[in-house]
Amino acid sequence: MTQLADTARTETPAGPAAAARPTPRLASPASATGPDTADVAVDVASLGEQLLGRWAQARRESRALMADPAFHRIPELGMHEHRERTLEQLQKLAATGSVLRAFPERLGGDNDNGSNIASFEELLLGDPSMQIKAGVQWGLFGSAVLHLGTERHDELLKPIMTMEMPGAFAMTETGHGSDVSAVGTTATYDADTDEWVIHTPFRAAWKDYLGNAAEHGRAAVIFAQLITRGVNHGVHAFYAPIRDESGAFLPGVGGEDDGLKGGLNGIDNGRLHFTNLRVPRTNLLNRYGDVDEHGVYTSPIASPGRRFFTMLGTLVQGRVSLDGACVVASKLALTIGIRYGAERRQFTASSDDEVVLLDYQRHQRRLLPQLAATYAMSFAHEVFLDKFDQVFSGADDTDESRQDLETLAAALKPLSTWNALDIIQEAREACGGQGFLAENRLVQLRADLDVYATFEGDNTVLLQLVAKRLLTDYSKKFAKADAGALAAYVADQVGDAAMHRSGLRRLAQSVADFGSTARSVGYVRGTAAQRQLLTDRVETMVAELAGRLRGASRMSKPDAAALFNRHQNELIEAARAHGELLQWEAFTDALDQVEDAGTKQVLTWLRDLFGLTLIEKNLAWYLIHGRLSAHRAQAITDYIDGRLLPRLRPHAVALTDAFLLEPEHIRAEIATGVEHERQEEARAHYAGLAASGLAPIDEKDLVAGKKARR
Repeated sequence: MTQLADTARTETPAGPAAAARPTPRLASPASATGPDTADVAVDVASLGEQLLGRWAQARRESRALMADPAFHRIPELGMHEHRERTLEQLQKLAATGSVLRAFPERLGGDNDNGSNIASFEELLLGDPSMQIKAGVQWGLFGSAVLHLGTERHDELLKPIMTMEMPGAFAMTETGHGSDVSAVGTTATYDADTDEWVIHTPFRAAWKDYLGNAAEHGRAAVIFAQLITRGVNHGVHAFYAPIRDESGAFLPGVGGEDDGLKGGLNGIDNGRLHFTNLRVPRTNLLNRYGDVDEHGVYTSPIASPGRRFFTMLGTLVQGRVSLDGACVVASKLALTIGIRYGAERRQFTASSDDEVVLLDYQRHQRRLLPQLAATYAMSFAHEVFLDKFDQVFSGADDTDESRQDLETLAAALKPLSTWNALDIIQEAREACGGQGFLAENRLVQLRADLDVYATFEGDNTVLLQLVAKRLLTDYSKKFAKADAGALAAYVADQVGDAAMHRSGLRRLAQSVADFGSTARSVGYVRGTAAQRQLLTDRVETMVAELAGRLRGASRMSKPDAAALFNRHQNELIEAARAHGELLQWEAFTDALDQVEDAGTKQVLTWLRDLFGLTLIEKNLAWYLIHGRLSAHRAQAITDYIDGRLLPRLRPHAVALTDAFLLEPEHIRAEIATGVEHERQEEARAHYAGLAASGLAPIDEKDLVAGKKARR
């Protein structure tokens, strides 16, 4: 079995980060590299450029800012001190002008939506609290005024852009989180005074969990039921001042501090409530609905339901940025975890040297599939961000493209937020006690990202939206089909199902697989086979759901709701499978952009690890549905453990080096050379003991000595 010497590393150092960090040994007597890895190398610089994506320059500029200690989190700060530091950081960001990218040129911005999101995501490297508070100020509060208002609201935007007017985004209520259409707060038009009267009728209608609401916010965009002339026209957004310059609530406004949270304590989350708060009629953000001085309501969108979803769709950038921030967090966590695992040694094997943690198969199983998932998330996010920019720049802004964007957001945001939490936790555990120290960032990073799974749309609710869209698209395929086409489809489905049920497909696989693990896995490890298996699962799940939900449209509303509820778990699983397929496709498409042969080979192995891990995770489904034989299913696991992990092991550090994170971004000693220094000190110590004859006696030598004495 070939070992790689230190001088034969596949990594190409890139930038100061690589130069400053000592090169860890990537091989030991316990490593399991094979001849197919010996001549393969990763071009870190070119891969790093590809990962930075279309808006690489914006990411570099943001990372340059985040190298400044003024933007770094100080772990020892208490809640109130952390809040004040985060406010100061936002003021510094505003002074740089970097937060203006998405605002219109008429107001001094760049009108560059993709660049803005790319830049914003990188703020996480400084402090997630700063990133999210910036998102509240400019991505929610400011964007609501921009995208839901019209040019008459430009004067409101200017102080928001400069941070002169900190604000809150008052959508969520204590009693209504994801169900925004049912919020209890009302805004009733008073024609006598030409004002809106905003009122919170009961406790559950208090606006809750709002960033900037507890201390710093002086204004808010309030989502309320618009009522005029006795008619409720549904949820609309209103701009309202809430505090004076001294920080005291204005008449008609009250609230509370949410207090200490599980994470993100640099953000002053709080609650707001309103008692007949009066604001001018023109404070209605009127892009999608307006009221004149007589109280007459007009809208360019006739359907109330479509109007509501169009309004919410303009705020999709929050989900885009959370998806990207989770990619950044995952890259950071794995950089820490894999670098530490490549340097930390524990237990001796077949030599006097202790074994590098990353040479243990179980350690590889913990971290390398997570690395593959991070690459898949990263490539999928670039597709997502490009789609977002196409819509918001106007290059492809149609009803259909906006619906596609919202569905993509609802599919990817849950996967990336859940994956990031798993990745950070796995990296934390893989670093042992070092991972639990605040100075190494992983524990706080996970705490800060915990809420990502439930804000900007609860993950479970979002996946239900995806599933409903998949079912809608499925039904549209046959909306205009003639009887012959439908009959042929049904016959094909019945025949296919019968084959699976009879076990014929499993029998055929067993015959083909008999006696050959290599042949068995050969059928499923290629790109076409992975695509077929992953796609077939999604399509079959959707088709089965469509069959079980057939007739729901003819049922009463309670009966239809009960039917959907009985299949809710299946809906969510189908949507999740769809999102994973999108990630796999993005990873596969990215391979076509790689020019360096060695890099392409390593990324192909990494893509295979991602795809086969998805299949392995769902082997029960593939076995039950007859898509895989038991022999072939076992071969997938054997191939992951016996071939993919050993092939990828020598390239693990290079694949994290390609994230191009500098020491100022990582700020975890165990990932910036300290562990390497400790290991070298220990080596020198034991070498000295050996030279003086004081080295510990090997157990085998001790046994041999006893036998000799006998």
